Amino acid sequence: MSHADTAADLLDTAGETFAAEAGITLADKPAPLYRLLVLAVLLSSRVQATLGTRACRELVDSGLGSPERMRDADRQDVFGALSRARFLSKDQTTDALQEGAGLVAERWKGDLRRMRAEADGSVERLTELLTEVPRLGPVGASIFLREVQAVWPELRPHLDGKAIDGARAVGLPTDPAKLAALVDGDDLARFSAALVRANLDDDVAEQVG
Repeated sequence: MSHADTAADLLDTAGETFAAEAGITLADKPAPLYRLLVLAVLLSSRVQATLGTRACRELVDSGLGSPERMRDADRQDVFGALSRARFLSKDQTTDALQEGAGLVAERWKGDLRRMRAEADGSVERLTELLTEVPRLGPVGASIFLREVQAVWPELRPHLDGKAIDGARAVGLPTDPAKLAALVDGDDLARFSAALVRANLDDDVAEQVG
């Protein structure tokens, strides 16, 4: 099987973004971008990806899908949504989400496109700004960048260490440029998510291999 065939098979098998799994229809608009940020915070914790995506969906379904609503919510409402999703570290995550929502609402007026503009095309600067959000370290920032490249094309290709490890697991090139060349630019977010799943889930790697 050629590398291009493997990449196509991987997209078919596991090419759903984590945002889509969490019920987020990603677009370059304030609400879905904020929800992606929340997802990145949740996935930064040492939990299974399914717990993070489930918790994000529960928060949004509970009416906490905007920075203003998250910031102003009763703490118990945020805690309760995380509890229903059986999320771990609920106390710390509740506080981090509400503090982070306040930061987004005040510094960027609830619109992460302002953060994008502040970064002015620099991935390094954007990463610095993202890691100012509570409980969003380099791992969480990379998750956000992997997913948001679907609507912020200047970030392409963003294939981080976990994606590269997934490429290695299914026998694809580990050079980011060669790896990115295997799919269309608009598919890079899906491809990177599929590669991460290949790294995390042996079943995915076996299906593709």
